[in-house]
Amino acid sequence: MKGKTMFLNSIFSVAVASVGLFADEPKQSAPVKPIEVVELQRKDPVSYDKDVEPIFVKKCNFCHSGNIKEGKLDMSTFEALMKGGKKGASIVPGKSKESLLYQLAGKTQRPSMPPKSEEPLTPQELAIVKLWIDQGAKAPSAARVKPKIIVSLPPAVLHPIRGLAFNKDKTALFAAVGNTILQLDASTGETKKKFVGKNITTKDGKKHEVSHVSLVESLAISPDGKNLASGSFQELRIWNTDTGEEVRKIEGFSDRIVALAFSPDGKLLATAGGPPTEEGEVKLIEVASGKVVQDLKGAHSDTAFGVSFSADGKMLATCGADKFVKIFNVADGKFIKSFEGHTHHVLDVGWKSDGKFLASAGADNAIKVWDFEKGEQARTVNGHSKQVTKISFTSTNPQFATTSGDKTLRLWNADNGSAIKTFPAAEEFLYALAVSQDSKLFAAGGDAGNIYLFDDQGKLLKKLDPLSVPKEAPKAPDKK
Repeated sequence: MKGKTMFLNSIFSVAVASVGLFADEPKQSAPVKPIEVVELQRKDPVSYDKDVEPIFVKKCNFCHSGNIKEGKLDMSTFEALMKGGKKGASIVPGKSKESLLYQLAGKTQRPSMPPKSEEPLTPQELAIVKLWIDQGAKAPSAARVKPKIIVSLPPAVLHPIRGLAFNKDKTALFAAVGNTILQLDASTGETKKKFVGKNITTKDGKKHEVSHVSLVESLAISPDGKNLASGSFQELRIWNTDTGEEVRKIEGFSDRIVALAFSPDGKLLATAGGPPTEEGEVKLIEVASGKVVQDLKGAHSDTAFGVSFSADGKMLATCGADKFVKIFNVADGKFIKSFEGHTHHVLDVGWKSDGKFLASAGADNAIKVWDFEKGEQARTVNGHSKQVTKISFTSTNPQFATTSGDKTLRLWNADNGSAIKTFPAAEEFLYALAVSQDSKLFAAGGDAGNIYLFDDQGKLLKKLDPLSVPKEAPKAPDKK
């Protein structure tokens, strides 16, 4: 028995020693097999837009465009691709074997792309990329025209409140309800006026008495209260608040206009928008003429969500899906500085009246306060449990109000980040926010089409349903 025990102990010792031996050795990952190299037999040259770009869109752009740019390589456009990433040029025209993109895509260099979890390029796709590089990596043959998108009326049940604005004496509240702008009596909720755009027809030729065909995405009122601006899909309209008449329609936008802001003197109108995962669109428009005086190309690498003028009108703050807050000089459009700290889309931005601080609202549920002069974050303000959709400084410094997807409107102190007040919870996701010029009234609008009106003490004065009282509103006279 003793001999048997010694034999078993010997086996156990050897086993433990073996385990220890192999445990000390680093794990070797399985070698990545390079993609098979095939030769293409074709006489016509490879076209970037017809042959190469579709491969990048299918296999590469998820990790190399919009908010996500692995290795700081942007492959969303030819120009961005040729700039390269943090390791330098990704393409060496005429030399595929020296091109990092070809090496990584062919899995002869690490890290291979796409990553193991994604579908790799086929030998034929890799061969197309190789031949395109060897032929000089030529640019797209011509400027491509995007197909025209024809929008239709939103469903009748879809009427979110995306924009709100008080007039100067806070007797009227302008509301973007679905695709129509209404002027409401701020005390009773009664609809006083309906803003009807000129010659609005759908593709079937039918005329409709609405403000825009598509949803009204943004709303802003001029400091003197005479002009109202509304943004929708690819168009902007300016209205006379007294008559309700359309003054001007401005087109030429790439996508939705999701934010608007008048300059303090009312002479300029800033717009923010742009299609998702593409370059954000920020423009400065002369209100009197409708002329675009500044087009801030490259302001954001993804949709721009917010714009706000400094109190002196000399600077414009912008924010976007690229997680940045940026500052530009209004006179020449030149970039001044940027702030980074949000971990998700930045949905709105506002200036404190002294121009020394800004605050931004994030889809990361956070509010950030920024020190403009130092160019750094002053503090993070937490409290909302879902994305913070809108932000607005009040006339009572240093306070600002926010709305959120958590159905609340809240009031904060920018100087110390403390919560001043949480207004009674709404019944829906809140998109829109308006604060009267004297900061005595607050209004919030949500996705179900309701408006919540509060006083400065946080008391809910009224819950307004613009589509129920009355059903039909008087509209401005149709001047021909």
